[in-house]
Amino acid sequence: MNALAASTDATRKKTVRWVMAVAAAALLFDGYDLVVYGTVVSSLLRDPSQIGALDAAQAGVLGSYALLGVMVGALTAGAVGDFLGRRKLMLINIVWFSLGMALTAMATSVQAFGLLRFLTGIGVGALVATAGAVVAEFAPAGRRNFYNALVYSGVPAGGLLASLLAIVLGGVTDWRGLFMIGALPLVILFPLAYLKLPESPRWLLARGRTAEAHVLSVKTGVPLEDGKAASGTGAGVVALPPAAVNKAGRPLTGFAALATGNYRTPTVLLGLMSFCGLLLTYGLNTWLPEIMGQHGYGKTYSLTFLLALNAGAVVGGLLASRSADWFGPRAVVATTFVIAAVSLVLLTFDFPLPVLLIAVAFAGVGSLGTQVLIYGFVSNYYPTPARAAGVAWCAGFGRLGGILGPLVGGFLISAKAPSSVAFVVFAAVALAGGVVTFFVRRHPSTAEPVQPGSGEVLAPAAQAG
Repeated sequence: MNALAASTDATRKKTVRWVMAVAAAALLFDGYDLVVYGTVVSSLLRDPSQIGALDAAQAGVLGSYALLGVMVGALTAGAVGDFLGRRKLMLINIVWFSLGMALTAMATSVQAFGLLRFLTGIGVGALVATAGAVVAEFAPAGRRNFYNALVYSGVPAGGLLASLLAIVLGGVTDWRGLFMIGALPLVILFPLAYLKLPESPRWLLARGRTAEAHVLSVKTGVPLEDGKAASGTGAGVVALPPAAVNKAGRPLTGFAALATGNYRTPTVLLGLMSFCGLLLTYGLNTWLPEIMGQHGYGKTYSLTFLLALNAGAVVGGLLASRSADWFGPRAVVATTFVIAAVSLVLLTFDFPLPVLLIAVAFAGVGSLGTQVLIYGFVSNYYPTPARAAGVAWCAGFGRLGGILGPLVGGFLISAKAPSSVAFVVFAAVALAGGVVTFFVRRHPSTAEPVQPGSGEVLAPAAQAG
């Protein structure tokens, strides 16, 4: 490697580290925002002086408001993200959801709380949708599933943080303090993102801003080639997703690209995968403490289950992502869905506490850990002009499942159904997700060799050797 190549490689590594750190931190607070409600819902149910009287069914509806906002935000980001760019959307929505969390902490009525949760969710959804495109366009080929898992593990890590702080600060602050913590990105993360998060050179190239793309490519060390790790081809090979074009052969951008022949059916299936993953994620994160509390565990123990769920998602998601880079994400996602189904069925048995905690951790791998892998699968499935729209569709349509999850849990608890019924229902959803994943079509094997260990596409001369 000559001096220029070494310098470019060092520059790219530095850029990638900063971009991944900013994206992961943003999603960490997103995860905190979405899980913190589950840590305080029991308190809100039992103390009407906070925001008003609530029953379990109303609390489930209230929990779904944020997820409805996430769906709106994700779909909006998909509609404008491939036109406005990655950097602008990241910055705008870091500010948006931080202000939303601060204002929610001041809510004094059920109506105000619900409205502010919805508005906060819009910022969260836009960030979740944009982060996948950012990872796919900055991370080196052949390691994108791992980097994607690293960034999206910020979501369960945020849930982990919410669970820990709810336990540690239980006697120090109330739910308002926990929500106010979620506003910290405005003063901590936004300045860092403003200084360190560049626009995507590949997005500039896709928008026809070629001169700017080349200048930024040199500055950041990020190449303009759009290679991706192939599903099922193993490490060392890069597959290029086919272009999305209309009948006249003209390239399409955004949501229009998702409706083309190459992508129409896979887009529906990928959306259904996300629907199942997010139904599990938010159904369990909202109601697991309450379900285990009704099963006889005190508040600290019931929050410990939430801690185990999100810890399993973080660790399991990262480990599974390495397998996804080697074997392709489709097989790994299907497997983790099945793991979730088995783990949730095990929770219906009267096992000792340590066994139940282990089962909950594996359920975390198969719920939010699986969703982390799905985002990586989707962001690498589409070409650059359709990438933000593809991730946004996945995050947005999937949020219908996220909305339904808390509603299902609230309905079952209000109906006084045994906890085993809720776990069996969630297990059936996980199994359905695994079946849907199996039918997602692989791309045709348009592939190029990759430099081992680097994730870089080899030049044609190097390939010949």
